[in-house]
Amino acid sequence: MSGRTRVQDAALLVSALFLVLAVGGFVAGGSSLFGLFEVSVLLNLVHLAFAVAGAVLARTPGSAHAFLLWGGIASLLLWLLGVSSLGGWIPVDYDDNWLHLLLGLGMIGLPALPRRAAV
Repeated sequence: MSGRTRVQDAALLVSALFLVLAVGGFVAGGSSLFGLFEVSVLLNLVHLAFAVAGAVLARTPGSAHAFLLWGGIASLLLWLLGVSSLGGWIPVDYDDNWLHLLLGLGMIGLPALPRRAAV
């Protein structure tokens, strides 16, 4: 038993996802990630920052909860920028918008997990 709560595990999992997105984006360079998602150095750096923040904030249940909640809100704001005319300064497309929407909703929902696994 690790002693971590489910919300801490969820924050680590989301952090790992962001790390995959960041590294994959840097490897893809100026093309698209997995043939779906537009990439840029700026977006890759944001994903990398989220990965590091998630790993650090997963140390305590409270900070893991805050990471998931505020990270989810940030992802929803990226989705909103992507679907509005305000998002022209960030390279996002239809698939990116869906990813940000689902990621944002998922991250906001994850803190609702019970604090500890049932024994």
